[in-house]
Amino acid sequence: MIKNKNKVAIISTSLGSGGAERFAALLSFMLEKSELEVHNIIINDAVDYEYSGKLLNLGERCDGSFFLFRKVKKGVLLHRYLNENKITNIIDNRPRNHLIREIITKLIYGKRKKQYVVHSYKLDNYFPKSVFWTKMLYQKADKIICVSDAIEEKIKQKFGFKNTIMIHNPHDFFKIEFKNEFSNVEKYILFFGRFDELAKNFSLMLEAFSISKIFDKGYHLILMGNGPDLDFIQDKIKMLQIEPFVKILPFKSNPFEQVQNAKFTVLTSHYEGFPLSIVESLALGTPVIAVDCNSGPREIINHEHNGLLIENDNPQAFSDAMNRLIDDSVLYDFCKKNASKSVEHLSLDIILKQWESVLS
Repeated sequence: MIKNKNKVAIISTSLGSGGAERFAALLSFMLEKSELEVHNIIINDAVDYEYSGKLLNLGERCDGSFFLFRKVKKGVLLHRYLNENKITNIIDNRPRNHLIREIITKLIYGKRKKQYVVHSYKLDNYFPKSVFWTKMLYQKADKIICVSDAIEEKIKQKFGFKNTIMIHNPHDFFKIEFKNEFSNVEKYILFFGRFDELAKNFSLMLEAFSISKIFDKGYHLILMGNGPDLDFIQDKIKMLQIEPFVKILPFKSNPFEQVQNAKFTVLTSHYEGFPLSIVESLALGTPVIAVDCNSGPREIINHEHNGLLIENDNPQAFSDAMNRLIDDSVLYDFCKKNASKSVEHLSLDIILKQWESVLS
């Protein structure tokens, strides 16, 4: 337990839909349990997830301003807020790939302790393209927090950093309401997350579902979320002529009932970090079929133990896995029985201890 009442700011793009944003919200609850004074600072005006602590919504405060003036105003407000509230620790949860912006941001942060979180194996999302400038900005940071082993190894190889540490994303057992009954009203498999083709590879998911013909066995595919590629997904569904068997539902900040009642959940991403959708699905007792992308799934899914881990970019293999988990009741029941236990080590209390060691 951290005894002194330090003040920590979790700085994120938003608290809206997305895995990194969901993580920021969970982290605020974790850190308040350590008797830290938590300040959530978000750049854009989007709040979907519950959070703990105080909130500075820079997007709301600067709404309506001219683009360049809005950027400058956000920086001024951030600098003033950090000083007035005597923030001692900064956890930067944002993408950080714009060099000039990050140089200015480092000046705003000043001499405070700084921890930078990396949520994706695609490092271009979290560091400037220049290796030289990345080293200049981050090699002396207090910590680079990597959410998977694969991300940490890649950062070490690319930049030679010695200030990295791996801390997995947690799930919140306390906020998940477990229900023992399984809904037999509708049979479905589920994807929940961001509608982003470049990252999530809906082409693979929909093609595999079409090939599998599990709809002939009464199963629908439900896609729950939001994002920029909704039109692309709808066009792909029409092209594959599977409209009667695919349902698209809006984003929900608490999708746990739908996750728990799914036969299994699916993930077909080109790349990931440490996907909370897999962790939360397993915590609710729902097996997962995921591709073996970089990074995350292979650090969560034990093949044929709590789900199936499938070669990436192979629609036939993913199709076969869907049918296997539906047809093989012994395998399915075994994976379902093991699901929640397999992520007990990712509970908030256990992950909190790792964060306490970084911040103390």
